[in-house]
Amino acid sequence: MLFFISAVAHTQTYKLDNSTSFMKIEGTSSLHDWHIDVENQAGNLNLEQSETITVKELNITVESESLKSGKSKMDKNTYKALETDDYKKITFKLTKTSEIKKISDNTYELNGIGELTIVGNTKEIPMSLKLEMKDSMVLISGKNEIKMTDFGVEPPTALLGTIKTGDAITISYKSTFKTK
Repeated sequence: MLFFISAVAHTQTYKLDNSTSFMKIEGTSSLHDWHIDVENQAGNLNLEQSETITVKELNITVESESLKSGKSKMDKNTYKALETDDYKKITFKLTKTSEIKKISDNTYELNGIGELTIVGNTKEIPMSLKLEMKDSMVLISGKNEIKMTDFGVEPPTALLGTIKTGDAITISYKSTFKTK
């Protein structure tokens, strides 16, 4: 009977805590490297735990106009490129988990595929992230490189096109999910 009880799966739902989560987008230009911080994000994580863990749901939504560089002109160019009048949100949804490897008692490495939607264009992207369980929260961290043009985003320019943004960007994140 005791063996049966320990083998029963437990499902837990978590909500992204914006105040303790961090996401940054980094890129290059013909003038200098740049970065933009994400100020407003939301999301859900649903985990099933038994001997191992299974990610039943992972999704994150970013408000497009919460991307802030600290430079109003750069922000304006970013919003124009992201067509924020029509596309208010950038979304990510994990669609397939190919491997979850246990690194330590409460830490796992997850590899999978997710759907990223930017300016209405959805593309599958490979994911590799670290998932760390602590008390009543889960910390997820990772980094992904994408190309803006893969999503129909024209890399922004400035000063009549003399400053050009590189196509490749890197998205780094450390997201805190807490029990609902």
